[in-house]
Amino acid sequence: MPLDNRTVRLALCSTVVLAATAACAPESENSGNTAGDKSATASSCAPGKLSTVASGKLTVGTDKPAYAPWFQDDDPANGKGFESAVAYAVAKRLGYQKPQVAWQTVPFNSSFAPGAKKFDFDINQVSISDARKKAVAFSSGYYDVRQAVVALKSSKAAGAKTVADLKNVKLGAQVGTTSLDFINDLVKPDQKPAVYQKNDFAKSALKNGQVDAIVVDLPTAFYITGAEVTDAKVVGQFDNTGGTPEQFGLVLDKESDLTACVTGAVDSLRKDGTLASLEKKWLSEAVDAPVLK
Repeated sequence: MPLDNRTVRLALCSTVVLAATAACAPESENSGNTAGDKSATASSCAPGKLSTVASGKLTVGTDKPAYAPWFQDDDPANGKGFESAVAYAVAKRLGYQKPQVAWQTVPFNSSFAPGAKKFDFDINQVSISDARKKAVAFSSGYYDVRQAVVALKSSKAAGAKTVADLKNVKLGAQVGTTSLDFINDLVKPDQKPAVYQKNDFAKSALKNGQVDAIVVDLPTAFYITGAEVTDAKVVGQFDNTGGTPEQFGLVLDKESDLTACVTGAVDSLRKDGTLASLEKKWLSEAVDAPVLK
């Protein structure tokens, strides 16, 4: 009878001297790995020795513009912003120093579309979902996220206290996002939501009064209202109704040999407090917002 993956992994950890701590780090219970992901071995996760897209380099994808607070100055390579910092922390845990990380522009929807990838992993606020797992692999989650509603202070949506209060307002969100899923699946508004290719277009529509409110993730909502659309407010956040928190995960090719190694790196960063520290440093303004009941 063949051994299951967990048994194999435990056996490897007990008999092989690890070259990398991340290689056999326990997987999170919320791991985004699919059943078809390959197990990591000590040798396959050896620091700086991964079978990457470009030899000796770790290629990381993200969209452009790269928004704050996830990135700063539209420059993922500067190490500033939460996701840039997480990417470099993961790279370092895998044995790649900053000069060995190459950034590549990847449109949001392309990152989790079916097909071969030109990046080793992509980081761009991509939520782990069963539907996306059919096309790509995910690391375990590196951030628990809530969706939030942003409206101009003069908008009729600004006074919403409940999900039902949003039913008769015009809402908008970026295409392919869980923000749009929350509108369609939870709010179920009377009017068809406006859909935009990028959050920039959604913000312009909000400023121009083409929509009453937009839905984005909570840290982005606080950035928009604090720095970009200052006459807007965070109306509230959606409750976690599913029991399992929505999480952002690193996106990998469906057949990537790196998935278990990257997951091990993310799990070790969570376990030693690095992710919490980076979240406090770069997302500290994302404070509590009222929950829309």
